[in-house]
Amino acid sequence: MDYRVLGRTGVKVSCLCLGTDNFANPTPEGEAAQILNLAIDAGINLIDTGDIYADGEGERIIGRTLKANGRRDLVIIATKVDHGMRRPGYSSDDPSLFGPNHRGHSRLNIIRACENSLRRLQTDHIDLYQVHRPSPDIPVDETLSALNDLVRQGKVRYIGCSTHSAWSVMEAVMVSELKGYARYVSEQPPYNLLDRRIENELIPMCQKHGLGVITWAPMAMGVLAGRYRDAGRYPKESRAALRGGFYADRVTARGIKVGRQFSKLAKEAGLTPAQLAILWNKEQPGITAPLIGPRTVEQLEPLLPVKGMSLDDSLRAACDELVPPGSVVADFHNTADWMKMRVDGPRQRG
Repeated sequence: MDYRVLGRTGVKVSCLCLGTDNFANPTPEGEAAQILNLAIDAGINLIDTGDIYADGEGERIIGRTLKANGRRDLVIIATKVDHGMRRPGYSSDDPSLFGPNHRGHSRLNIIRACENSLRRLQTDHIDLYQVHRPSPDIPVDETLSALNDLVRQGKVRYIGCSTHSAWSVMEAVMVSELKGYARYVSEQPPYNLLDRRIENELIPMCQKHGLGVITWAPMAMGVLAGRYRDAGRYPKESRAALRGGFYADRVTARGIKVGRQFSKLAKEAGLTPAQLAILWNKEQPGITAPLIGPRTVEQLEPLLPVKGMSLDDSLRAACDELVPPGSVVADFHNTADWMKMRVDGPRQRG
């Protein structure tokens, strides 16, 4: 396993990160535990989750599994405090089931959410606590002050953010520098061959100021893996079919066309499309680790060898021919209110 330094922390994380958004939704706990154990066996030490994944059940599964295998100290747990906290057992689509202070990155919500995550994860600290989407109506000083207190209390080791604009990450870094607060060490954006917009500003900014970049949706939700044949008809077990909404909006005719061409490149290189999608992402400048979020053990196993692969220059150039650097053919920022440029469809909220 290739281990890379996370930002400017000195902490070494695996070049592949295990994403757990499928845990409990739809992956049952037994198989989720198998996936987690197999990933750790392969050397993956960065485990990403979030407080809204399966209404907190994803964190619970990780907590129970790590307690059972005794490997808590071998992994870096990265969880998130979301912009719309979901109460266990209820649908987040019904706003009457939670109060106005269960949303946003206020001190009240951050500290409450952190305590809840610690209980679900059965741990006394979170290694990387990430702000999940911006809260533009809440001053960044309020958010950073609360996160700083959690770090000082030892409940959180490092802080980061997810799906933020380059300017808002930079604002947070400067406020932390000015006020002596804990500083973001990483950003977690969507990134794949179909949506390369973070190459324009976010990645150069992170490289300049020493932030790690952990990417989500490196396989473009399966589009690059050849999972979809028609933008209007989805495979039964796909995220577009199971979750609909903004997930389905990411599956576009243009993206599927690129996916077919990408699959051909992968086959010619002796790789599966999923392997090439992860490899391309892992080998891009400024990337610390792409998230791999398998639904089954069978999906995980073929991805593990990518940890030791490198990307040939000719193959990199061929990928650039399909979608040029900095450009976009499918919108994976469609849950980011700050991203004004939309692709193939109306703006969606998530």
